[in-house]
Amino acid sequence: MKNTIISQILIIINKITLFFLVSVALNLNAQKIIPLYSGAIPNSKPYQMKEIMMEMDSQFFGYQKTSEPTLSAYIPDKKIATGVAVIICPGGAYEFVSYKLEGIKIAEEFLNRGIASFILKYRLPSDSIMIDKATGPLHDAQQAIKVVREHASEWNLDSEKIGIMGFSAGGHLASTAGTHFDKSYIQNFEKTSLRPDFMILVYPVISMKDELTHKGSRINLLGKSPEQETILLFSNELHVNKNTPPTWLTHTGDDTVVPVENSIRFYQALIRNKIPTEMHLYPKGNHGFILKLPTDEWMEPLFKWMKSSGLVQ
Repeated sequence: MKNTIISQILIIINKITLFFLVSVALNLNAQKIIPLYSGAIPNSKPYQMKEIMMEMDSQFFGYQKTSEPTLSAYIPDKKIATGVAVIICPGGAYEFVSYKLEGIKIAEEFLNRGIASFILKYRLPSDSIMIDKATGPLHDAQQAIKVVREHASEWNLDSEKIGIMGFSAGGHLASTAGTHFDKSYIQNFEKTSLRPDFMILVYPVISMKDELTHKGSRINLLGKSPEQETILLFSNELHVNKNTPPTWLTHTGDDTVVPVENSIRFYQALIRNKIPTEMHLYPKGNHGFILKLPTDEWMEPLFKWMKSSGLVQ
């Protein structure tokens, strides 16, 4: 009897172990971590700062003090691949990178829909590692677009369907990339287009103006007393023009962290410039509302927009 019970326990353990190994293998197949730069990192200076891996409830959560920018590639199987790619910029007030909740979970849902995604672990603005911390994250966003576009054929992507997505301060980074692409902050001898083909902005910080911005994000990016010229330069609602990419936005009216007016002002600027755009506003949920919902549920309107926009069939 005792031997039978032990045998059954061993069988269960073996099954659990096998399941774990298969799961790990699947994740490894789906994810490939790519250094963002093959050579010297632009806008950087010698430093001793080390990245910190964050945990929440004893599980991986994200990063602080990022200094080694990477892309984590999630490439769908060719049988379901749509050719569309999304570069994901997690939020964190330019103080940390919410890599799991606003990165991995989103990438996995895109993967299920045949959409490739690339989680950008961008450098957080820091005077200790950057010559100009205000442009540091933008360097990385532009480089991410360049890398993905230049490897489009290798990853079975349509080079004209490469978009960028951002949450909160990551939304500021994404919208900066989507409104400042005419100026290259990185070496681009190939003259690769740095314009994202579409933007997905989720409760985004858009403006650096006093009445709109998330103050923590502004301080971390621009410092405590930025010049007015710098504030206006990084207030992205002021830089929408007729070449700005089509955009999908979502926010809640009761957001006490990043005022919904950020999305509304950006939406109005897009409409004035006749840019195809769709916005979903919800009355309640506060900041980070999508984190409380099943990923496939809150993303369903996004996938419908991607289909109606011709990005996916």
